Amino acid sequence: MATPHDGPERGAAPEGGADRRPFIDTALVRALVDRQFPQWAGLPLTPVDPAGSDHVIHRLGDALAVRLPRHSGAIGQAEKERDQLPLLAPKLPLAVPVPVAVGRPALGYPWPWAVTRWLDGEVATVAGLAESTDAALELAAFLRALQAVDPHIAGVVGARETLADRDTATRDAIARAADAFDAAALTALWDAALAAPARQGPPVLCHGDFHTGNLLTADGRLSAVIDFGSLGPGDPAVDLMIAFTLLSPRAAAVFRDALGVDDATWLRGRGWALTSGLLAYTAYAASDERIAAATTRQIRAALADPASDPGTDPPRVRTAHPV
Repeated sequence: MATPHDGPERGAAPEGGADRRPFIDTALVRALVDRQFPQWAGLPLTPVDPAGSDHVIHRLGDALAVRLPRHSGAIGQAEKERDQLPLLAPKLPLAVPVPVAVGRPALGYPWPWAVTRWLDGEVATVAGLAESTDAALELAAFLRALQAVDPHIAGVVGARETLADRDTATRDAIARAADAFDAAALTALWDAALAAPARQGPPVLCHGDFHTGNLLTADGRLSAVIDFGSLGPGDPAVDLMIAFTLLSPRAAAVFRDALGVDDATWLRGRGWALTSGLLAYTAYAASDERIAAATTRQIRAALADPASDPGTDPPRVRTAHPV
Protein backbone atom coordinates (compact mmCIF):
# COMPACT_ATOMS: atom_id res chain seq x y z
CA MET A 1 0.00 0.00 0.00
CA ALA A 2 1.20 3.53 -0.72
CA THR A 3 0.33 5.84 2.10
CA PRO A 4 1.38 9.34 3.09
CA HIS A 5 1.30 9.29 6.85
CA ASP A 6 1.91 11.66 9.69
CA GLY A 7 2.70 10.35 13.09
CA PRO A 8 1.80 11.02 16.68
CA GLU A 9 4.30 13.49 18.08
CA ARG A 10 3.08 16.83 16.78
CA GLY A 11 -0.48 15.58 16.94
CA ALA A 12 -0.31 15.33 20.69
CA ALA A 13 -2.46 18.41 20.98
CA PRO A 14 -4.65 19.14 23.97
CA GLU A 15 -8.12 17.66 23.91
CA GLY A 16 -9.82 20.63 25.53
CA GLY A 17 -11.80 23.46 24.02
CA ALA A 18 -8.72 25.33 22.80
CA ASP A 19 -8.02 22.54 20.33
CA ARG A 20 -10.95 22.85 17.96
CA ARG A 21 -11.36 19.72 15.82
CA PRO A 22 -13.65 20.21 12.83
CA PHE A 23 -15.68 17.32 11.48
CA ILE A 24 -14.06 16.03 8.29
CA ASP A 25 -15.51 13.34 6.06
CA THR A 26 -15.07 12.34 2.43
CA ALA A 27 -18.12 14.36 1.39
CA LEU A 28 -16.52 17.55 2.74
CA VAL A 29 -13.19 16.81 1.05
CA ARG A 30 -14.98 16.08 -2.22
CA ALA A 31 -16.89 19.35 -2.05
CA LEU A 32 -13.78 21.38 -1.23
CA VAL A 33 -11.81 19.87 -4.10
CA ASP A 34 -14.61 20.18 -6.62
CA ARG A 35 -15.39 23.81 -5.81
CA GLN A 36 -11.83 25.09 -5.54
CA PHE A 37 -10.06 22.87 -8.06
CA PRO A 38 -12.65 21.87 -10.68
CA GLN A 39 -9.92 20.41 -12.90
CA TRP A 40 -9.79 17.49 -10.45
CA ALA A 41 -13.53 17.11 -9.93
CA GLY A 42 -13.68 13.92 -11.99
CA LEU A 43 -10.89 12.12 -10.11
CA PRO A 44 -11.81 9.41 -7.61
CA LEU A 45 -11.32 10.29 -3.95
CA THR A 46 -10.37 7.57 -1.46
CA PRO A 47 -9.72 8.00 2.27
CA VAL A 48 -6.37 6.78 3.58
CA ASP A 49 -6.73 4.64 6.68
CA PRO A 50 -4.82 4.79 8.90
CA ALA A 51 -3.76 8.33 8.10
CA GLY A 52 -2.26 10.27 10.99
CA SER A 53 -3.08 12.21 14.09
CA ASP A 54 -2.41 15.57 12.42
CA HIS A 55 -4.24 15.25 9.09
CA VAL A 56 -7.15 13.54 7.40
CA ILE A 57 -5.70 12.25 4.13
CA HIS A 58 -7.40 11.22 0.90
CA ARG A 59 -5.90 9.92 -2.30
CA LEU A 60 -7.11 11.90 -5.30
CA GLY A 61 -6.84 9.91 -8.51
CA ASP A 62 -3.55 8.08 -8.93
CA ALA A 63 -1.16 10.99 -8.58
CA LEU A 64 -2.41 13.32 -5.83
CA ALA A 65 -3.05 13.39 -2.08
CA VAL A 66 -5.36 15.77 -0.19
CA ARG A 67 -4.42 16.58 3.42
CA LEU A 68 -6.70 18.49 5.80
CA PRO A 69 -5.40 19.41 9.28
CA ARG A 70 -7.38 17.74 12.05
CA HIS A 71 -6.51 20.24 14.78
CA SER A 72 -5.09 23.69 15.41
CA GLY A 73 -1.57 22.35 15.99
CA ALA A 74 -1.25 21.56 12.28
CA ILE A 75 -2.44 24.93 10.98
CA GLY A 76 -0.03 26.53 8.53
CA GLN A 77 1.66 23.37 7.29
CA ALA A 78 0.10 23.60 3.82
CA GLU A 79 1.61 27.02 3.13
CA LYS A 80 4.87 26.14 4.88
CA GLU A 81 5.49 23.09 2.72
CA ARG A 82 4.40 24.94 -0.43
CA ASP A 83 6.93 27.68 0.20
CA GLN A 84 9.86 25.65 1.54
CA LEU A 85 9.91 22.14 0.12
CA PRO A 86 10.61 23.13 -3.51
CA LEU A 87 13.75 24.90 -2.22
CA LEU A 88 14.84 21.96 -0.09
CA ALA A 89 14.08 19.07 -2.43
CA PRO A 90 17.12 19.43 -4.73
CA LYS A 91 19.46 19.48 -1.73
CA LEU A 92 18.21 16.29 -0.07
CA PRO A 93 19.09 12.66 -0.87
CA LEU A 94 15.58 11.29 -0.26
CA ALA A 95 12.32 12.35 -1.89
CA VAL A 96 10.07 14.85 -0.10
CA PRO A 97 6.46 15.86 -0.78
CA VAL A 98 5.81 17.91 -3.91
CA PRO A 99 3.21 20.60 -3.16
CA VAL A 100 0.67 21.16 -5.93
CA ALA A 101 -1.93 23.52 -4.46
CA VAL A 102 -3.20 25.05 -1.22
CA GLY A 103 -6.94 25.12 -0.65
CA ARG A 104 -8.82 27.85 1.19
CA PRO A 105 -11.05 27.56 4.27
CA ALA A 106 -14.63 27.00 3.12
CA LEU A 107 -17.86 25.08 3.75
CA GLY A 108 -17.35 25.28 7.49
CA TYR A 109 -13.79 23.94 7.34
CA PRO A 110 -11.64 26.63 9.04
CA TRP A 111 -8.05 26.20 7.80
CA PRO A 112 -5.90 26.05 4.66
CA TRP A 113 -5.36 22.53 3.32
CA ALA A 114 -2.97 20.93 0.86
CA VAL A 115 -2.87 18.98 -2.36
CA THR A 116 0.46 17.25 -2.98
CA ARG A 117 1.86 14.64 -5.32
CA TRP A 118 1.20 11.10 -4.12
CA LEU A 119 4.39 9.42 -2.94
CA ASP A 120 4.39 5.68 -3.57
CA GLY A 121 5.78 3.65 -0.73
CA GLU A 122 5.13 1.90 2.53
CA VAL A 123 5.46 3.52 5.93
CA ALA A 124 8.79 2.49 7.47
CA THR A 125 8.52 -0.16 10.16
CA VAL A 126 10.72 -1.51 12.91
CA ALA A 127 10.25 -5.01 11.50
CA GLY A 128 11.53 -3.91 8.11
CA LEU A 129 14.40 -1.56 8.95
CA ALA A 130 15.45 -1.79 12.59
CA GLU A 131 18.50 -3.93 11.84
CA SER A 132 19.43 -2.19 8.58
CA THR A 133 22.79 -0.44 8.77
CA ASP A 134 22.12 0.82 5.24
CA ALA A 135 19.02 2.60 6.53
CA ALA A 136 21.02 4.02 9.44
CA LEU A 137 23.58 5.46 7.02
CA GLU A 138 20.88 6.84 4.72
CA LEU A 139 19.14 8.55 7.63
CA ALA A 140 22.42 10.09 8.74
CA ALA A 141 23.12 11.29 5.19
CA PHE A 142 19.68 12.89 5.00
CA LEU A 143 20.21 14.76 8.27
CA ARG A 144 23.69 15.91 7.24
CA ALA A 145 22.25 17.30 4.00
CA LEU A 146 19.36 18.99 5.80
CA GLN A 147 21.64 20.54 8.41
CA ALA A 148 23.90 21.88 5.66
CA VAL A 149 21.10 24.01 4.20
CA ASP A 150 21.16 27.64 5.30
CA PRO A 151 17.79 28.19 7.03
CA HIS A 152 17.60 31.69 5.55
CA ILE A 153 18.10 30.36 2.02
CA ALA A 154 15.37 27.82 2.64
CA GLY A 155 13.04 30.60 3.75
CA VAL A 156 12.64 29.13 7.23
CA VAL A 157 12.36 31.69 9.99
CA GLY A 158 11.72 31.44 13.70
CA ALA A 159 13.46 29.14 16.14
CA ARG A 160 12.13 25.73 17.15
CA GLU A 161 11.10 25.01 20.71
CA THR A 162 13.70 23.75 23.16
CA LEU A 163 13.68 20.92 25.67
CA ALA A 164 13.19 23.48 28.42
CA ASP A 165 10.04 24.71 26.70
CA ARG A 166 8.59 21.24 27.24
CA ASP A 167 9.53 20.83 30.87
CA THR A 168 6.09 21.33 32.41
CA ALA A 169 4.28 19.20 29.81
CA THR A 170 6.86 16.42 30.08
CA ARG A 171 6.74 16.23 33.87
CA ASP A 172 2.97 16.14 33.71
CA ALA A 173 3.18 13.29 31.16
CA ILE A 174 5.60 11.40 33.43
CA ALA A 175 3.08 11.60 36.25
CA ARG A 176 0.25 10.46 33.98
CA ALA A 177 2.26 7.51 32.68
CA ALA A 178 3.49 6.39 36.11
CA ASP A 179 1.32 3.27 36.06
CA ALA A 180 3.03 2.08 32.88
CA PHE A 181 6.64 3.18 33.29
CA ASP A 182 9.17 3.74 36.04
CA ALA A 183 8.55 7.40 36.84
CA ALA A 184 11.84 7.75 38.71
CA ALA A 185 13.80 6.51 35.68
CA LEU A 186 11.86 8.81 33.37
CA THR A 187 12.48 11.79 35.64
CA ALA A 188 16.18 11.00 35.97
CA LEU A 189 16.62 10.89 32.19
CA TRP A 190 14.61 14.07 31.69
CA ASP A 191 16.63 15.92 34.35
CA ALA A 192 19.87 14.73 32.74
CA ALA A 193 18.77 15.82 29.27
CA LEU A 194 17.84 19.28 30.54
CA ALA A 195 21.20 19.57 32.30
CA ALA A 196 23.23 18.42 29.29
CA PRO A 197 25.59 21.05 27.84
CA ALA A 198 23.82 23.19 25.24
CA ARG A 199 24.78 23.12 21.58
CA GLN A 200 27.59 25.47 20.66
CA GLY A 201 27.15 27.25 17.35
CA PRO A 202 24.25 28.58 15.32
CA PRO A 203 20.99 26.66 14.95
CA VAL A 204 20.74 24.27 12.01
CA LEU A 205 17.75 23.21 9.97
CA CYS A 206 15.81 20.37 11.65
CA HIS A 207 12.93 18.23 10.43
CA GLY A 208 11.55 18.27 13.97
CA ASP A 209 9.26 15.22 13.71
CA PHE A 210 11.71 12.61 12.46
CA HIS A 211 10.17 9.24 13.28
CA THR A 212 9.01 6.08 11.55
CA GLY A 213 5.59 7.42 10.57
CA ASN A 214 7.23 10.15 8.51
CA LEU A 215 9.48 7.82 6.49
CA LEU A 216 8.44 5.88 3.40
CA THR A 217 10.13 2.84 1.92
CA ALA A 218 10.14 1.24 -1.52
CA ASP A 219 11.49 -2.24 -2.24
CA GLY A 220 12.70 -2.45 1.33
CA ARG A 221 14.77 0.75 1.26
CA LEU A 222 14.13 4.27 2.45
CA SER A 223 12.58 6.34 -0.31
CA ALA A 224 11.04 9.51 1.13
CA VAL A 225 10.70 11.77 4.16
CA ILE A 226 7.34 13.47 4.68
CA ASP A 227 5.50 15.83 7.03
CA PHE A 228 7.67 18.93 7.36
CA GLY A 229 5.26 20.87 9.55
CA SER A 230 7.85 21.12 12.35
CA LEU A 231 10.69 22.19 10.05
CA GLY A 232 12.78 24.96 11.55
CA PRO A 233 16.21 26.03 12.81
CA GLY A 234 17.25 24.63 16.17
CA ASP A 235 19.21 21.98 18.02
CA PRO A 236 19.84 18.99 15.71
CA ALA A 237 19.41 16.69 18.71
CA VAL A 238 15.67 16.77 18.04
CA ASP A 239 16.12 14.66 14.91
CA LEU A 240 18.02 11.95 16.78
CA MET A 241 14.64 10.62 17.90
CA ILE A 242 14.66 8.39 14.80
CA ALA A 243 17.31 6.23 16.49
CA PHE A 244 14.83 5.47 19.28
CA THR A 245 11.72 5.02 17.15
CA LEU A 246 13.15 2.84 14.36
CA LEU A 247 16.66 1.46 14.83
CA SER A 248 18.07 -1.46 16.78
CA PRO A 249 20.98 -0.84 19.16
CA ARG A 250 23.50 -1.95 16.52
CA ALA A 251 21.99 0.21 13.78
CA ALA A 252 21.58 3.15 16.18
CA ALA A 253 25.29 3.00 16.92
CA VAL A 254 26.06 3.08 13.18
CA PHE A 255 23.70 6.07 12.79
CA ARG A 256 25.33 7.92 15.68
CA ASP A 257 28.83 7.26 14.40
CA ALA A 258 27.92 8.38 10.86
CA LEU A 259 26.65 11.69 12.24
CA GLY A 260 29.57 12.13 14.63
CA VAL A 261 27.26 12.88 17.55
CA ASP A 262 28.94 13.80 20.83
CA ASP A 263 27.73 12.68 24.24
CA ALA A 264 25.91 15.90 25.12
CA THR A 265 24.01 16.02 21.84
CA TRP A 266 23.08 12.35 22.14
CA LEU A 267 21.78 12.90 25.66
CA ARG A 268 19.64 15.80 24.46
CA GLY A 269 18.42 13.51 21.67
CA ARG A 270 17.35 10.96 24.26
CA GLY A 271 15.46 13.77 25.94
CA TRP A 272 13.66 14.62 22.71
CA ALA A 273 12.77 10.96 22.17
CA LEU A 274 11.47 10.79 25.72
CA THR A 275 9.32 13.91 25.62
CA SER A 276 7.85 13.20 22.17
CA GLY A 277 7.10 9.60 23.12
CA LEU A 278 5.51 10.53 26.44
CA LEU A 279 3.34 13.31 25.05
CA ALA A 280 2.03 11.05 22.30
CA TYR A 281 1.60 8.12 24.69
CA THR A 282 -0.48 10.06 27.19
CA ALA A 283 -2.57 11.70 24.46
CA TYR A 284 -3.34 8.68 22.29
CA ALA A 285 -2.26 5.32 23.73
CA ALA A 286 -5.56 4.64 25.46
CA SER A 287 -7.43 4.85 22.15
CA ASP A 288 -4.87 3.68 19.58
CA GLU A 289 -2.98 0.40 20.04
CA ARG A 290 -0.63 1.27 17.17
CA ILE A 291 0.51 4.47 18.87
CA ALA A 292 0.66 2.71 22.24
CA ALA A 293 3.08 0.11 20.88
CA ALA A 294 5.23 2.60 18.97
CA THR A 295 5.58 5.07 21.80
CA THR A 296 6.22 2.37 24.40
CA ARG A 297 9.12 1.15 22.28
CA GLN A 298 10.37 4.72 21.86
CA ILE A 299 10.27 5.49 25.58
CA ARG A 300 11.98 2.24 26.50
CA ALA A 301 14.69 2.81 23.89
CA ALA A 302 15.33 6.33 25.17
CA LEU A 303 15.74 4.97 28.69
CA ALA A 304 18.02 2.15 27.55
CA ASP A 305 20.22 4.36 25.32
CA PRO A 306 20.73 1.74 22.58
CA ALA A 307 23.66 3.37 20.78
CA SER A 308 25.75 3.67 23.92
CA ASP A 309 25.20 0.32 25.62
CA PRO A 310 23.62 -2.23 23.27
CA GLY A 311 23.89 -5.01 25.85
CA THR A 312 21.83 -3.28 28.51
CA ASP A 313 18.26 -4.44 29.04
CA PRO A 314 15.61 -1.70 28.96
CA PRO A 315 14.59 -0.29 32.35
CA ARG A 316 11.64 -1.95 33.94
CA VAL A 317 8.18 -1.21 32.54
CA ARG A 318 5.54 -2.05 35.07
CA THR A 319 2.71 -2.65 32.61
CA ALA A 320 2.16 -2.62 28.88
CA HIS A 321 -1.28 -1.11 29.22
CA PRO A 322 -2.13 2.33 27.80
CA VAL A 323 -3.03 5.13 30.13
